[in-house]
Amino acid sequence: MKTLRIPVRLRQTRDRSYEISVSAGMMKHLPAILSRRWPGRRIFVISDNRVGRLYGRAFMRELLAQGADCSLLEFKQGEESKNSGTAYLLQSQLLRGGVKRDSLVVALGGGVVGDMAGYVAATVLRGIGFVQVPTTLLAQVDSSVGGKVGVDHPVGKNLIGAFHQPLAVFIDPAVLATLPDDEFRNGLAEIAKIAAGLDAAFFRRIERNAPALRKTDVRQLSWLIARAVGLKAAVVEKDELESGLRKALNLGHTIGHAVEASSGFAIKHGVAVAIGMAAEANLAVRLGLMPERDRTRLLNTLRALRLPTRLPRIRKHGQFLAALAADKKSLSDGTRFVLPSAIGSSAINVNVPREFIMDLLRPKP
Repeated sequence: MKTLRIPVRLRQTRDRSYEISVSAGMMKHLPAILSRRWPGRRIFVISDNRVGRLYGRAFMRELLAQGADCSLLEFKQGEESKNSGTAYLLQSQLLRGGVKRDSLVVALGGGVVGDMAGYVAATVLRGIGFVQVPTTLLAQVDSSVGGKVGVDHPVGKNLIGAFHQPLAVFIDPAVLATLPDDEFRNGLAEIAKIAAGLDAAFFRRIERNAPALRKTDVRQLSWLIARAVGLKAAVVEKDELESGLRKALNLGHTIGHAVEASSGFAIKHGVAVAIGMAAEANLAVRLGLMPERDRTRLLNTLRALRLPTRLPRIRKHGQFLAALAADKKSLSDGTRFVLPSAIGSSAINVNVPREFIMDLLRPKP
């Protein structure tokens, strides 16, 4: 299958452009590609213990066969590892392992790995180069593209971080065959979010094919992934630092992050975003921003993707509201929402009355 290439052009101050490559079966060729493109560099592969077992060991063997000077650094999988303590341990391993300004970090894993490895690369020696090799659908269509890296804080998700663009992103849809079904649905939620917020035609294709989407259909997935990251890349090019337009990519995230936090991260990110999209669509209809028919289409599509659309019982309202208030997209005058205005478009910086939010939290019959 041919490689689909999506450029990300970032030239506002200095040229930090890079290319996203999407190709089924690419993983086995990546060590050779890295050795050719960045010869002679010390390579630090950062992964979690699960992905390390699945791909990390074999990846390292191939890098060594290419003559690379490389090390594999692992941490415990899961959102609970995405913190400053884990970052410090990884930074220490890099520094003791002889990291140089021209060294290369390879983020091999899902979104937590990409965020952690990118944050470490952004901060050690005041910034070294890194590449993203995302192994979950969620990371392939979302966190691996755009340069937002960071760690969580007890106050909220992703509140400590930086903008640090990768040198390249390599996406292999074939690795999704080993992905648990719930993780696959997480990624579908992000694809639906991108389409619902940015492209009505793309959403229609998802709407039509939702029940038939499978993690082993690499041809269909390659197209969906390439389209999703292409849309995201176009937004990032216009607003790299999330000062305006890029906030549209946060549809479903304001409530979604609060759902995650109030569940102690028992609810996964993509599922929380689906719940957030549904709740924010309800708010949008109530505020007169979104037609009821579009809300119905969005909710039906999420359900066809086997994603939840109802807010879970929130027992600790204070924790939920605190997570909303701590949202990194908030402005000085309070939490602002990204709400859908129609299928394929959204409104940013919407002020939602507090009573509307409290209504969402009240148990439904």
